[in-house]
Amino acid sequence: MYSKTMIIIALISILARPQAKWLISESSSLSVNGSTNVSKFSCDIASCDQADTLTVWHGENGINLTGSIDPAVLSFDCHKAMMTHVLRKTLKAKQYPRLHIRFLSLSELPELSTRPTPITGQVEIEIAGIKKLYTVNYRISDTAKVIHLVGSQHLNFSDFDLVPPHKLGGMIKTKDQLTVSFHLKMKNIL
Repeated sequence: MYSKTMIIIALISILARPQAKWLISESSSLSVNGSTNVSKFSCDIASCDQADTLTVWHGENGINLTGSIDPAVLSFDCHKAMMTHVLRKTLKAKQYPRLHIRFLSLSELPELSTRPTPITGQVEIEIAGIKKLYTVNYRISDTAKVIHLVGSQHLNFSDFDLVPPHKLGGMIKTKDQLTVSFHLKMKNIL
């Protein structure tokens, strides 16, 4: 009886141990792409000003993932001053100065290689104080000791109780749907 208990405890401790720890580099990036009734736009955050660590481990319900990126809304650059100002205002930058993207799980423990491998994962995105869960399709690869996690997700301004921006008295209207894309560059630290 004692040996079975010890084996179970040993298995639980092995499964609960982190399988990987990845330090997110400040050179990671995020972009928001959308369109208006006139043209398309892209707003970028060229680098993360707060690095975090993603931890991957086997849990009871699959592969758990913890860690986040919290980019500053004022870091968005739409490459047009008016569009940058309007996006920051729409995202309520004064009241909610940061976006929060929390990584929660992966569909499987990835085998890292130079060839990008598709994988899915659960992510919580918080914009203007509203949180939503999404299943994101990623590509993960390992090149020159840098792990690349690249993903994108369609979402709507209305998902976060935001009204899409408009200009010139409503003549130019932004469509509700956006695509948030990110490229995390990470270093294996475990």
